[in-house]
Amino acid sequence: MMLVVSESEYVLTAIRAQGAGGQNVNKVSSAIHLRFDITASSLSDVLKSRLLNSKDKRITNEGVLIVKAQQFRTQEANKKDAIKRLHAIVNAANHVHTTRYATRPTYGSQKRRLESKTQRGRIKALRGNVADD
Repeated sequence: MMLVVSESEYVLTAIRAQGAGGQNVNKVSSAIHLRFDITASSLSDVLKSRLLNSKDKRITNEGVLIVKAQQFRTQEANKKDAIKRLHAIVNAANHVHTTRYATRPTYGSQKRRLESKTQRGRIKALRGNVADD
């Protein structure tokens, strides 16, 4: 199930992009800072705790997720990228991994494994020094 965060729950701020870009980069604020307050959002409590407990460095101690988008030259493209990345983070936290239960190896696979180990041991035994008679 795909979750979508409403526009009223995050704040978009235009900032100047870092890095190379010539004279235009000093005049135009094309990068976007997206701030999403997890604790004040309408997400479920379980999802909020998953996001807050994640080891993501973009989440501050106050519970605010900050996404910086400056990949594109235009502000509009960076806005779309920031929103898309926010949705990806929220949906990744919503995804629950199924627990894996260990199964026993089959009799045939155990037998094949031991036979290959024995064969490998024989090959290595032949690498020994040749005795002088």
